Amino acid sequence: MIFKKPIRTRFAPSPTGPLHIGGVRTALFNFLFAKKHKGKFILRIEDTDVERSDALFENDITEGLKWLGLVWDEGPYRQSEQAKVHRDYLETLFKKKMAFWCPHSRKELTKERDEQIREKKAAAHFCSFRENSDLGQVPKKGENPPRQLAGGGEGVIRFKNDWQGKEIKFQDLIRGEVRFKGDILGDFSLAKNLDAPLYNFAVVVDDALMKISHVIRGEDHISNTPKQILIQEALGIKRSHFEFFSSFGLAS
Repeated sequence: MIFKKPIRTRFAPSPTGPLHIGGVRTALFNFLFAKKHKGKFILRIEDTDVERSDALFENDITEGLKWLGLVWDEGPYRQSEQAKVHRDYLETLFKKKMAFWCPHSRKELTKERDEQIREKKAAAHFCSFRENSDLGQVPKKGENPPRQLAGGGEGVIRFKNDWQGKEIKFQDLIRGEVRFKGDILGDFSLAKNLDAPLYNFAVVVDDALMKISHVIRGEDHISNTPKQILIQEALGIKRSHFEFFSSFGLAS
């Protein structure tokens, strides 16, 4: 298969633990693909989980990659360095009416999920506040989260999913066409607040900024992909090529 240049792949580990065999496989496949196509292999440290991230783990990851000969062409970049950019893109989604503050507590969401499972329905949260004009506004300076969630609220920023009854389709360069029903995604979470983006949002923005052409990762990430595609489309970001390799188990 012929791909348009430039080819740019990335390995994006979280420094919440040492480099492991699954991470090595991901790095190796991205490294080899980039080299085969005379592209660039980028290292990005996804360190937005402040509580669990540790500089010792980051050092273990970088030194392990060097020892294996998987030397990156750019980086290491750090996700935390893009905090202002993440916030700007979140505000853009608010302005496009594609994001809103959901004030529901974990207790309420757990109760809803349990009821859906009991009734054999898809466990998806479509927020009853999704059309609330106040919760769809970008908070004023110093209001993060807005006044409506003050006083102990556990709210998060959610994506307004208008894909009920529709399918999200994408090409996996290994599996072929993959389809997901929009109904099963619900109004999914984007961020804890404007300064604390969650994985599916941050990875879309960072891949776009770094012009990643091919996202090569384990099949456990397939279920994240339709959410990331909806975020890409809402922000006008071009899709990357996707490749999901199979997981493996060790014989006992």
